[in-house]
Amino acid sequence: MGIWYLVILIAAFLIGIPVAISMGGSAAILMILERGLGAFRPEVIAQKSVYGLNNFLLLSIPLFLYAGKIMNTGNITSRIFDFAKSTVGWLRGGLGHVNIIASVIFAGMTGTATSDAAGLGAIEIKAMREAGYEDDFTFAVTGVSSTIGPIIPPSIPLVIYGLMTGCSIGALLIAGIVPGILMAIAMMIYVEIYAVRHHFPKGERFRISVVWRTFRRAFLSLLTPVIIIGGILSGVFTPTEAAAIAAVYATVLTVFVYKEVDFKTLKAVLWETLRDSGTIMMICFCASLYGYMITRSKIAEHLAAAIAQVSTNPYVITLLLVAFLLVVGCFMENLASITILAPVFLPVLVNSGIDPLAFGIIMIITLMVGLLTPPFGMVLFVLCKVGDIPLERMVKAVLPFLPPLLIVILLLSFFPQIITFLPNLLMG
Repeated sequence: MGIWYLVILIAAFLIGIPVAISMGGSAAILMILERGLGAFRPEVIAQKSVYGLNNFLLLSIPLFLYAGKIMNTGNITSRIFDFAKSTVGWLRGGLGHVNIIASVIFAGMTGTATSDAAGLGAIEIKAMREAGYEDDFTFAVTGVSSTIGPIIPPSIPLVIYGLMTGCSIGALLIAGIVPGILMAIAMMIYVEIYAVRHHFPKGERFRISVVWRTFRRAFLSLLTPVIIIGGILSGVFTPTEAAAIAAVYATVLTVFVYKEVDFKTLKAVLWETLRDSGTIMMICFCASLYGYMITRSKIAEHLAAAIAQVSTNPYVITLLLVAFLLVVGCFMENLASITILAPVFLPVLVNSGIDPLAFGIIMIITLMVGLLTPPFGMVLFVLCKVGDIPLERMVKAVLPFLPPLLIVILLLSFFPQIITFLPNLLMG
């Protein structure tokens, strides 16, 4: 019976039914098949679904979403871009490096790849086109660098993973810092190699006066990730409280300090946040019911037993799960993948001696590759809209830039201590 849970769900995805309805509907259908229509109890569905939303930490999701959107709406992105340009723009292929550094900084504010691609990406694409960079390079770097967003805190996917597995969300957020920086370094090395091979020119000469001027202009914006990460690290506030403080700070900054967001725009941002939060909460709502049915069917136990027959080596098992996630990421939205697969993988991780905290970071990075691959690569669609280029060209441009991400995934898989040492040091 267990296999039908996956068959019905995948069939629903393939015919275009929304993620939440696919999960909730397939769980309800299978409950009827198991117990019969006469024994079907709607109150059980309601109880098990609502249970998934009865968590204080879920409040951080709309708050982080709002903070990212309001900062994206204000002129903060251009301030960040100018500061990044003053620091690394002098390198060969300078704006490619600027693109990556700006994404690292912006990642500490939004927590989503699509926000990075849509907001900061528009500025990066415009600047690189005006500087004469070829479109393929421009879109590839913008797309790949946006995947840093969900790794460096704040991170909505990591919050969802923590809720699904019981891992400390604070530890998960801290654990994303080093891998996020590692991703940026790998991308910058690749951009440097690409720039040398294609004879890209160097940018404007490095000037400390320009760095200081752009830093002062962006200082209040740059404080956002410092407040979020510093507050969590110091124990002054929880991740949920950090989200609330980030939301208030972003509002004060854009509305009252920079005065770049009026009441009408603020209302639109609130409405957009409400809509996106509702979508995520509906996924969590239905995922709770689906998870309950998955637990009843003992799919996780069967998967753990099947993998144990292949190997008991934690590194081999990690690579098997990574390979599986690379395929899943091509066909499933990342939040849906996390809500469905994280609870299923958890017994496998525990039985194999794999740290669920470390695997959470590996899982999110691996699923981020899916955002850059068809047919459901959301970053691809966002950049196609921003840059007005065909999807086929976008795919061809991005694929050669995926090796740095894959190398980082392999490195973290074989050396999970890279992920765990910082949370162990600061929170252990």
